[in-house]
Order: sequence, then C-alpha cells, then structure tokens
Amino acid sequence: MKKNIQIAVLMTVATTVLLGIVYPLVVTALAQLLFRDKANGQLIVQNGKTVGSRIIGQTFAGPGYFHSRPSAAGNGYDAANSAGSQFAPTNQKLIDRVNGDLTRVQAENPGVPVPVDLITTSASGLDPDISPAAAAFQVRRVASERKATEEDIARLVAEHTEGRQLGLLGEPRVHVLELNLALDASYGAVAGK
Repeated sequence: MKKNIQIAVLMTVATTVLLGIVYPLVVTALAQLLFRDKANGQLIVQNGKTVGSRIIGQTFAGPGYFHSRPSAAGNGYDAANSAGSQFAPTNQKLIDRVNGDLTRVQAENPGVPVPVDLITTSASGLDPDISPAAAAFQVRRVASERKATEEDIARLVAEHTEGRQLGLLGEPRVHVLELNLALDASYGAVAGK
C-alpha cells in the first residue's frame, strides 16, 4: 500500500512538472521563435505606439472614418467579453437595434441597399473586417468629410481589400483599422475616431 501511494504521488508530481511547467514553456518558446507576431496578438504598431490588432476590431464613429461592423461584445470590441448578443431573430431588442442602425446608416446613402454587415453583429463581436460592399457604401461619406474624390477613396479601399485565403477560403474583406490608418496617412487625421 505504501509503495502505491509513493508511486501515485511521484506520478502526480512528474505529470504536474511535465505538463504544467515544461510543456507550456516549450510551446511558448516555439511560438515566440517561429510565430512571434501571431503569438503576441498580431499587434499593429505605428510610430512606436500600439494602435490595435489585426485580429480584434475597434469602434470608429467619426464621419471621416470607415465604420466597423457593430459589436455586441461587452461595450463593443471587448475581447474579455467576446460574444454575440444571443438574441433570437424575433427578440424585440434586436429588432429595435437593427432598425435603428438601418435608419441611421440609410441616411448616408438614401435609396442604396445597406450591406448586412453594417447593421448586424458577428458571433464573436470582434470582427476587424467589413465586406467590400460595406466599405463601398461608406466611400461617399468618407470622401466628403476628407475633401477627397470618391474615386481616390474607392482606390484606397481597393488597395486594402484582401481576397479569399488561398483563393477559395472565406470571403473578400477590408480591414477597417488598416484602411483608416491609410486614410490618416494620405489625408491627415480627423476628429472623432
């Protein structure tokens, strides 16, 4: 009996050290060595200051910026509260929010169909991308605010549109933060991030 207890204690200590300390340290070291950018959150640094991440969106509300997809994660793009609203399609709160967003967004381009990703949240609530259609919908407002031509802003959108991964996975998308940083680089920063 004493020998069985000793073996059980030694196995517990050995597996705790191996799987609780050694394995995580090896995986962390390999991630830092082979995939440093991805292991550290794919941060976007500009002028020595971290301005965001490639994988977590953020809110842009000013008229001179492209707006992100709405977020239901906490107070919006809160990575600690990643989730959708969990409202059923018949929930009155969801219906009221979507209708309110639709009315607000339609005022930008009356008579133009609103891309669905400008009024609906995603499952994670952290999407950093919008569809090319959602970016194109916002070109007129951004061009007007930035005192630029719609063609110049549309060209900037096209330059920041990523295709499908490996040519077949996912959908074309526009990274909102990178597009807005390019806007600031080309036309200067404006109030109301």
